[in-house]
Amino acid sequence: MRVVEILLVEAIHKPGCLAKILAVIGEFGATVEGVNAVSRMDKDTIWEITIEYDDPASVVKLADAINTLEKTKIVGKSDRVFNRHNGGKIKMISKMEIGSLEVLRDLYTPGVARVCEAIQKNPSKLSDYTNIKNSVAIVTNGTAILGLGDIGPEAGLPVMEGKAAILSELAGISGIPILLKEHDPLRVIEAVEAISPSFGAILLEDIKAPECFTIEEELIGRINKPIFHDDQHGTAMVVLAALLTAARRVGVDVKDRVFGQLGLGAAGMGTCTLLKEYGVKDVLGCDVNEQANKKLRALGGQSVDLEALMAKADVVVATTGVKDLIKPSMVRKGQIIMALSNPDPEIKPEVALDRGAIFATDGKTVNNMLAFPGMLRGTLNAGVGLITHEMKIAVSETLSSLAGDEELVPAALDKEVHQQVAKAVYQCAFKSPG
Repeated sequence: MRVVEILLVEAIHKPGCLAKILAVIGEFGATVEGVNAVSRMDKDTIWEITIEYDDPASVVKLADAINTLEKTKIVGKSDRVFNRHNGGKIKMISKMEIGSLEVLRDLYTPGVARVCEAIQKNPSKLSDYTNIKNSVAIVTNGTAILGLGDIGPEAGLPVMEGKAAILSELAGISGIPILLKEHDPLRVIEAVEAISPSFGAILLEDIKAPECFTIEEELIGRINKPIFHDDQHGTAMVVLAALLTAARRVGVDVKDRVFGQLGLGAAGMGTCTLLKEYGVKDVLGCDVNEQANKKLRALGGQSVDLEALMAKADVVVATTGVKDLIKPSMVRKGQIIMALSNPDPEIKPEVALDRGAIFATDGKTVNNMLAFPGMLRGTLNAGVGLITHEMKIAVSETLSSLAGDEELVPAALDKEVHQQVAKAVYQCAFKSPG
């Protein structure tokens, strides 16, 4: 896992001094992300140097090496990632300033009682007089956090806060993390059902397979609100979008290509399902879990081993969480390879391209954050109770259509992209059942 750290280095102010510091950093395999002169005195300069590295042990030796340079020493350091998480990433705020007793009485007691009674008489008014159309529960039990596994809901909270921050920034949605200390799928289902009146939609997050499939399916049957398991469907929609872009550029019909999925957990099975729904005929899959392979076969796919999949598939998507699983020798010329595990991919894109892949990317580019903000915004705006396959395909087609000339998918931070996705989902909602 790459670590980003900021070093404060005090050095004598003379030609070549900074170059020597940067050379030492390079010798230890660290990458310089940024250099900034924080302060300059008569003889010394304090440099803020941001570095990225893999091996924490090597940084100790790096610091020692910098300190041995002439009149140079490290005077401080900090971790940029931890700095940005300090105190949490989200907060709930009032949309109105409570600056007088009149406002307080209207918003709270006694005035609020009238609004409560109006909703009691006509439940549809809930959407008019509360924030429910802009609220989403982000639910996890911490059993499949990123590529880290079952680390518990508390340790997964930074991820849920990150999802909430993205929803707020890109779609104007209030996402509330809900942590469930529970492994039993039935109890998770019951807990989510019990809190569901508080929210306009439910975003299931980082729940391991196969329990995630049961939980989502059951909740869809119990709750008349959008239920969305991001690990399954968010990744699947962006994968399909990238695949549509790549296929268009090389002049092929994706429906006629052989698709191979490495890893049949939540993301992998969601991708296979969506591609089958889109019309891809030949779907291969590989997983160490035989139950997952059985589920793929029931879907109409074929389970094979790693070597056979790499030998037969025109398109390979990997969501295994296993770093460097795909060996360079397995890559065939002309393949499309998407190694999507974060933080470390199954094969680095540059390695796959060197071996002849026509397109290669990783989870930093093909990221589910391109899909879920607009999907949820569109369904909340439409007031529907069910997310359909047609809506998911509409998201994929929209994302592909918005990709630039050198992109597989558009930039994730482009707010216009998320607005267009929401619009496509909204329009599709009135053409689809649910």
